[in-house]
Amino acid sequence: MTRKEPRVEEVDESELRVEKRPKEWAAGIPGVYHSMKPALEHMGVERTLKTTLKMNHKDGFDCPSCAWPDPHKRKTFEFCENGAKAVTWEATPVVISSDFWSEHSLSDLRSHSDYWLGMQGRLVEPVYKPAGEDHYRPVSWDEAFEIVGNKLKSLDSPDEAAFYTSGRTSNEAAFLYQLFARGYGTNNLPDCSNMCHESSGWAMGQTIGIGKATVTFDDYADADLIIVMGQNPGTNHPRMLTELEACKRSGGQIVAVNPLPEASLKRYKNPQLVRGVIGKGTEIADQFLQIRLGGDMALLQAVSKRVFEAEAKNPGTVLDHAFLEEHCEGLDELREYLLTLDEATVLEATGLRTEEIDELAARYIAADKVIITWAMGITQQKKGVATIKEMINLLLLRGNMGKPGAGASPIRGHSNVQGDRTMGIWEQMPPTFMDALGREFGFEPPREHGADAVESIKRMRDGKVKVLVALGGNLVSAISDTQVAEKAFENTDMTVQISIKLNRSHLVTGKEALILPCKGRTEIDRQATGVQFVSVEDTVCAVHPSWGSVEPVSENLLSEPAIVSRLARATIDGKIDADWEGFEKDYDLIREHIAHVVEGCEDYNRKIRQDGGFILANGPRDSRTFNTPTGKAVLTVNDLEYLERPEGTLILQSLCAHDQWNTTIYGNNDRYRGIKKGRHVVFINPEDIAELGLKDGQNVDIHGVYDDGVQRVLRAYRVVSYPTARGCAASYYPEANVLVPLDEVAQGSNTPTSKQIIVRFEPSTHTAPSKHDAEATAQVPDPEPDGFPVAGTGVPVKEAEASNA
Repeated sequence: MTRKEPRVEEVDESELRVEKRPKEWAAGIPGVYHSMKPALEHMGVERTLKTTLKMNHKDGFDCPSCAWPDPHKRKTFEFCENGAKAVTWEATPVVISSDFWSEHSLSDLRSHSDYWLGMQGRLVEPVYKPAGEDHYRPVSWDEAFEIVGNKLKSLDSPDEAAFYTSGRTSNEAAFLYQLFARGYGTNNLPDCSNMCHESSGWAMGQTIGIGKATVTFDDYADADLIIVMGQNPGTNHPRMLTELEACKRSGGQIVAVNPLPEASLKRYKNPQLVRGVIGKGTEIADQFLQIRLGGDMALLQAVSKRVFEAEAKNPGTVLDHAFLEEHCEGLDELREYLLTLDEATVLEATGLRTEEIDELAARYIAADKVIITWAMGITQQKKGVATIKEMINLLLLRGNMGKPGAGASPIRGHSNVQGDRTMGIWEQMPPTFMDALGREFGFEPPREHGADAVESIKRMRDGKVKVLVALGGNLVSAISDTQVAEKAFENTDMTVQISIKLNRSHLVTGKEALILPCKGRTEIDRQATGVQFVSVEDTVCAVHPSWGSVEPVSENLLSEPAIVSRLARATIDGKIDADWEGFEKDYDLIREHIAHVVEGCEDYNRKIRQDGGFILANGPRDSRTFNTPTGKAVLTVNDLEYLERPEGTLILQSLCAHDQWNTTIYGNNDRYRGIKKGRHVVFINPEDIAELGLKDGQNVDIHGVYDDGVQRVLRAYRVVSYPTARGCAASYYPEANVLVPLDEVAQGSNTPTSKQIIVRFEPSTHTAPSKHDAEATAQVPDPEPDGFPVAGTGVPVKEAEASNA
């Protein structure tokens, strides 16, 4: 395909503009415009129609952005603005030519923004960076696989390699990938879920025996009350708004709990309905609780306490005694603990008024069917696991589990991140899975637990992991403590990235590095036995096929299953009883093995071909059965903790702009929050701005405040007066990862605490922000010869400066 020059200009923060007020509603005609304009510009009319008309349809491909489920009856346009941008990004006909690699050194590419990198076009040929060189060079597929295979075979131990997985990976590719890693001999299978919903999995697994949503798609419209916590649907999963609207239209209520008053939680204008085009749309939140960052646990405990108090006043009328007696344990202990909960502590932790909590409790008690739904605003807290356990407590008290319109609903971020876990992408899969895998492929899988994402970075930093293979994603940007992560990457012998487009993880490399380009989900996948499809699992456990709809941008591209199969052949061919060559030719063969290994996927090839696929069994949802040691759901007692901020500091959270998806930057605007042509901003409550002696529009340096003696700083960020919760601030991900120490993780899940970053501000002497997050930490004052090291650099910083940081 002829290369078209990308229409992209480098970011110039000098043009940054801030609107006076953030938006009061989401979607509508502007959503349609911002969906289709880039699609038509970058893909043209024909390719735009071939993709958008097939996205999320039964004979089409699953949206490569979020994991929101599909309705039973599909509309002609079954996508949102976020999905349209994701498809435009992937299905662009712009490709990177061979001469690009000689024209651009890694040093040069590192000076560019993530937006610029992604807009250079699709990767279409394998490239290799030899040790000691600063350029990639094109190589053949055979040469690439030989280089990787030889390196992996040369390691002293299989545990010197780690195999990372990101979302968007299909079930078939994920199953092969974990088989490859375990056949090689390691459980080092970090994945993006470690940084996102790991807290959900641990909390739900320990209380109800499953780490997945206990609701169906239809339950949203059927709920009497939906409590939406720690998420911004309008940017991160906009199709959810349609179901929130359906709940409201059927008489349900919605309560939003969030530090920021996001537009999508206020009002939604459905662009496929007349009232969304020319009318006022639908008011979403009946009540908005502007929670202090980290105060969610206190709020949930306070509501549960009020449930117990209401039951005491009117015995037998509030708690679901029949459900609790038959299906739950721990009720008495929970009641005893919560009745001693101090109200003053709750108000301090939440930043709310007693009347606001009373109102939420009254709504909950009055509702027969309740869903609590949450995302990373909860999971990335220090007490994220305990907070989610409190959600489960609250739901169980009134039997809101295993009945229509009720349940727990974590909203998975990446498309198919949940399916990847089902297929075995986890560093500590249970013995039943490992036994089945070993029987199926005639080998003894490793039993020692492997390294998750944070632990993998530590082992790379310490020289214990020498090779990183990444199936998708952008780990160096996604993980916390950017400087440490970059040094960890650079400390490896080899990094291997299986990718669609350029990102930061291709530029921060091991001594040797390879990029292996793959087909996207939008593209037709032809193999020796014909056109293939893959399968994915959404956030409510529905599994369905995905068929590409457009021709690949290059005949040289391989699919993810093909790449994994060839890597395995180059590394462990003959070591286990696996037909790697056959897997590449016919994906039905992969699914036959999935059917024998993965619980719930029996008869997989038949079930996946049913109309709309199938839904995995779910004990709490389907039959009120709980896979816990006692067979009962567990009400837990969790000691209340919340983050206290020192004087002169704020609690900062990282969040996504509207023109991005995780670490992928589609543009430099954040339409709903009023930010145009820039990303280097920090949102602060106007009262906090005054209290800290700052000014709206002022440039500041943001310093992380930790006691490890390391200075972490973002330079020249513009202060934006914004109605955040008092004492709280927000800045964009992944740039803000610089401020999060690698050891700052959620208790019980090891997830980075990106929603609880203590920061202080200083007037900036820098006229322009850092070009990208990794440079931000490096830009520190000239060091004294003694003091503490800057993260990952070994450069000392003055002790006085570090003690204040």
